[in-house]
Amino acid sequence: MDIEDVRQDIPMLKELIYLDAASTTPTPVPVIKAMSNYFYNYNANIGRGAYSIAVKATRKINDARSKVARFIKADTSDIIFTKNTTEAINIVAQGIDFNKGDSVVVPNIEHHSNFIPWLNLKKRGVEINVVKADPQGIIDPSTIEDAVDETTRLITVTQVSNALGSQQDVEEIGKIAQEQDVLYLIDAAQSIGHMEVNVNKMKAHFVAFPGHKGTMGPVGTGFLYCCQEQASELDVSLLGGGTVYDVSESDFELEDSPYRFEGGTPNIAGFIGLGASIDYINQIGLKRIENHGLKYTEILYDSLAEIEQVTVYGDPQNIYGIVSFNINNMNPHDVAKILDEVKGICVRSGYHCAIPAMRHIGAYQKGGTIRASLHYYNTLEEIQELADTVGELTKTWGA
Repeated sequence: MDIEDVRQDIPMLKELIYLDAASTTPTPVPVIKAMSNYFYNYNANIGRGAYSIAVKATRKINDARSKVARFIKADTSDIIFTKNTTEAINIVAQGIDFNKGDSVVVPNIEHHSNFIPWLNLKKRGVEINVVKADPQGIIDPSTIEDAVDETTRLITVTQVSNALGSQQDVEEIGKIAQEQDVLYLIDAAQSIGHMEVNVNKMKAHFVAFPGHKGTMGPVGTGFLYCCQEQASELDVSLLGGGTVYDVSESDFELEDSPYRFEGGTPNIAGFIGLGASIDYINQIGLKRIENHGLKYTEILYDSLAEIEQVTVYGDPQNIYGIVSFNINNMNPHDVAKILDEVKGICVRSGYHCAIPAMRHIGAYQKGGTIRASLHYYNTLEEIQELADTVGELTKTWGA
């Protein structure tokens, strides 16, 4: 599929320049049709009925789990469905049996979802060892290695920063975790669907994913890769229907993973849509998406960096899919609002749920940054329109 084919499947792109893929991507028509087909033709609960449409719904959601597993080179039983990346990370943070005096190593540029759950463990006497990125938002693996000591239980890091687009060497950090015999979690919210994500190469025990960003699936979906060895060691915090194999008046026996972590009725239509979105990404071709992202990120960065009165953040040789910038003397929210009202350009503004990262790059007092983020459906003309409009704004407001 070429870019124009994809744009035809996303009707709203006819009216807007959508540059907020890091927050969520528009859902293509084939994915919506897969979800609608469920609602129209076999809208039944899963795993709880012997009648035909209940069996079909169960089979469809199982198919979706298998598609997700193949996409990241995992076993089907390693995929725990969640409602988003945040829930996936919290399953791990709340499930590990941390002891007082244990520590967690985490960079200072993480999304709040991969920072606050670890800070919250301080209530239990767990130490949080925060390592600093360089000025471009890149984590030197040696700083991770230096931070690990005999108290370290887990290392966690985001593969691609949602605030800056900086890419981390997650495979090298995985080697460090393996050598030091500590647990390892990766937040892959900004990499899945944009580039190959192979959990075996990462050497991670846990990888948290969204369904609604790079894979172009529906909101309210996500998943956690959790290897079986570690799944059996995690406490389960959400108990109820679907999580147990047997129950007596005095005790209960949990199902095997992943089902022990999926209490209650799931977002059935959403996960069917997620499976369809994986098919859609595979139809485009993951390598084609990645090459498009690399090329267009560089063009976007360069087109903004050459404008006077504009500050662009990050190393252009390292960032992927995300370009954060500011216009001198303009609040990021004002810029985003003007871009939308004048040209229908949709960008994100503010702290991007990464306040420590904003402090790190000196953008906190400015109200954060303006963030433009790309996917395969974006065109060179859209990038140029953004740059031209930003240039015009600097002439009026940026002096």
